[in-house]
Amino acid sequence: MVSLADAMRNLSSDDTLKLITGLVEGDKMIDELHVQNVALIKDATMIPSPGLTVITGETGAGKTALLSSLKLLSGERAEADMVREGTQGAAVEGRFFFRKHRNSSNDEAQDNQERDTEKLDGLDTFDAADDDGTVVKRTLSAEGRSRVYINGDIASVRELAHSVGRSIDLCGQHDHQQLMKTENHRQMLDAWAGDSVAKARTAYAEAFADAKAAQDRVDEVISAGKLGSEEVEQAKFILRRIDEVNPQPDEYDELKGKLPLLENAEQLKAAVNSAHMLLSDEGGVLDKLAEAAQQLEDVGDVDASLGQAAQTLRDTSYAIEDVSRDLSGTFDDIDYDQSSLEDMQNRMSQLQDLMHSFGPQMSDVMAARDKAQETVDVVEGYEDKLKEAKAQQDNAEDALAQAARKLHDARAAAAPKFAKQVTQQISHLQLQDATLTCDVRLQDRSKWTKSGADEVEFMYQPGSGMRPRPLAKIASGGEMSRVILALKVILGEADNVDTLVFDEVDAGVGGTAARAIATVLRNLSRSHQVIVVTHLAQVAVVATKHYVVRKTSGDIPETELTEVSGDARINEIARMLSGDTSKVSREHASQMLKQVHEE
Repeated sequence: MVSLADAMRNLSSDDTLKLITGLVEGDKMIDELHVQNVALIKDATMIPSPGLTVITGETGAGKTALLSSLKLLSGERAEADMVREGTQGAAVEGRFFFRKHRNSSNDEAQDNQERDTEKLDGLDTFDAADDDGTVVKRTLSAEGRSRVYINGDIASVRELAHSVGRSIDLCGQHDHQQLMKTENHRQMLDAWAGDSVAKARTAYAEAFADAKAAQDRVDEVISAGKLGSEEVEQAKFILRRIDEVNPQPDEYDELKGKLPLLENAEQLKAAVNSAHMLLSDEGGVLDKLAEAAQQLEDVGDVDASLGQAAQTLRDTSYAIEDVSRDLSGTFDDIDYDQSSLEDMQNRMSQLQDLMHSFGPQMSDVMAARDKAQETVDVVEGYEDKLKEAKAQQDNAEDALAQAARKLHDARAAAAPKFAKQVTQQISHLQLQDATLTCDVRLQDRSKWTKSGADEVEFMYQPGSGMRPRPLAKIASGGEMSRVILALKVILGEADNVDTLVFDEVDAGVGGTAARAIATVLRNLSRSHQVIVVTHLAQVAVVATKHYVVRKTSGDIPETELTEVSGDARINEIARMLSGDTSKVSREHASQMLKQVHEE
């Protein structure tokens, strides 16, 4: 009878992948991770599965160092104490294949990012079709100096966080990350709701932009109305100064092209005439070419190559005749008029004076005129302008209020459905009496943003006899871990995160809850790459890849990372089950793996 270990060894990596997760290779995000001199790690490499990868080992063996390495590649803060004792610096390198974000209609993630950092052109996403992937490297000196390289080019930590960081969610037991931030709850609800909210949100965003433009116009009119007489007189002076010259569109560029021709007309005519004479006068180039061609033609019958040379000279002569005719025409076209030259020079001087005063470009001059005209117009008709601007603002605010109400209603309709699904998932994780609700509250106008007028917050009720509390204030680590999992499962394809990293997501659970978490993680790995640091054998057996972390002894301990399979994996799972590798423990571990294989 073939053992499970032998059967697993005989499976190809693709077969194993399809058997366990059903993923495709192109969906993998983190392709490879190489860590040097981070904490207790001297040198370690991990090639995670596109599906579920588990990291196990004794407490204190160094699993946290691997997560610290991922944090460095995600653009998080680097600390000098991360560097391994006795070394000059640490380095973390990763190769990534990025998927296109699954929900292009949801732009709140981008909105949030733009509030935190400037737009970084070219780093929004990497090309997932690149066969070589994207290589990211971060180094950290023992003094705490950090450097970032993306595909070999120097980059900033901000660029790293904007690109890699937003696609990796590091979910620790006490590190709520993105899901635990109240400001992200609205984003998650909108992502899950899809089109039912997206259309209303787009309409609201347009109305919000119109309302802001209307408010800006009112502010401009009021600001202009407060201008002192000196500023108004300055605006009038600018208008008079520019209008006296009356610059026309493209006039400066045209003068800039024509003036050199007129200023050098005599020299141009002399040069053109001299060239024409050298080519066409008696005894000139054309005559010489004709004479040379005739000489060669006379002996062409004797040497055919000389006849060909003669023909080349004839062809050259024809081209030179064309040039000569063009020069004759150019000579006739050059018109020198001292009076016209002086007029153009004076005009150029006027335009240059304006550019010196209001430039440096002519476009700046015209912009200065427009601004001065607007100032004069507003001041002279202040009351009418203000009345008109406020009327436009009132209309824009009415339209915004209607759009806000429609968006609020759409979110309020989606919220209980979303909460119901999350609650169902929570119950599957052995929290049968727990409930998650999603509060959608319309805020005061002063708190409205381009993302909406609502405050959205997830509330958690541990039991029917307890009051709901904000999700971020849940005290139990076990509850927190399972709620995170439930939310991740429900968000599924709607979020913009490719890789989920859970640090001891199974903390505080065991028995049936452990099996439930294993099932959920396995299902989650069908839509995400999942990396889990775990102490639960129930989770370890469902993984596509299994790494073990061990710490060696010595003056400076070293963390070793090893991928295990076959008998080695059975031994590790046996250790997780009972703390030893006895025959009974190994049989139990083998049975668990076999059960997963048969599902």
